[in-house]
Amino acid sequence: MERDTHSKLVGYLLWLFGFTGSHRFYYGKQITGVIWFCTFGFFLIGWIIDLFLIPGMDRKADQKYEPGKHDYTVSWILLTFLGLFGIHRFYLGNWVMGLIHLMAACGLSLASALTGIPFVVLLLPVQLYDLFTLNGQVAAANKRG
Repeated sequence: MERDTHSKLVGYLLWLFGFTGSHRFYYGKQITGVIWFCTFGFFLIGWIIDLFLIPGMDRKADQKYEPGKHDYTVSWILLTFLGLFGIHRFYLGNWVMGLIHLMAACGLSLASALTGIPFVVLLLPVQLYDLFTLNGQVAAANKRG
């Protein structure tokens, strides 16, 4: 039985922005994702080398993570574009955390308006947590069924 939890196509699309480490986070390589983010794709050299490493990263992610009804790629797309509002949490069936995330986003939006600190900066710790744990959250949701 073939396990295909992650998409090579999405991996290569994220690689286009790979100097931010996004493809590495997607494949569950959080530590090197942070290194790529802080060093501009490991001084662009690592970014270019990753062009050839993506098939192997995809294979390892497919072996490591639990397949099931919740799709990893959909979860990452939701985190990327609607993560500020916790939509990825709702998708994974975690309604309580989704509501907390949504309320926090509303509260932080108000705090941003009052303090002048950009909204994204206030929500950064939550987003970083999800960058580090989203693959595990999806695997756990798939185990629950």
